[in-house]
Amino acid sequence: QVLLVESGGGSVQAGGSLRLSCAASGVIGYCMGWFRQAPGKEREGVAAISRYGNTNYLDSVKDRFTISRDNARNTLYLQMNNLKPEDIAMYYCAERPRCYSDTSLSKAVFSLWGQGTQVTVSS
Repeated sequence: QVLLVESGGGSVQAGGSLRLSCAASGVIGYCMGWFRQAPGKEREGVAAISRYGNTNYLDSVKDRFTISRDNARNTLYLQMNNLKPEDIAMYYCAERPRCYSDTSLSKAVFSLWGQGTQVTVSS
């Protein structure tokens, strides 16, 4: 089973940037996504990417966040620009085995999860 390990979280001021990475212990050939969960809230899909590079974003992060993947390095990325206090959350990467082209942001269809990395934004 593939293990996913996130890194790159931290604390920044509003308007700042962070790049999250998700390193996989094996090949990441399927659909993948980034999710976040703020205290007291449900986990929500932030961005998803298909095996072929098609992407989908949560409305509130469009034009600020960019998901990408480097299949040769078995790594998923999330570039986050113009961060806002409402982006504060634990961020998780996830893989959806046997998915090739879908970019759903539903957490219900993802079955492999990392442990998360915390993002904090100060105003």
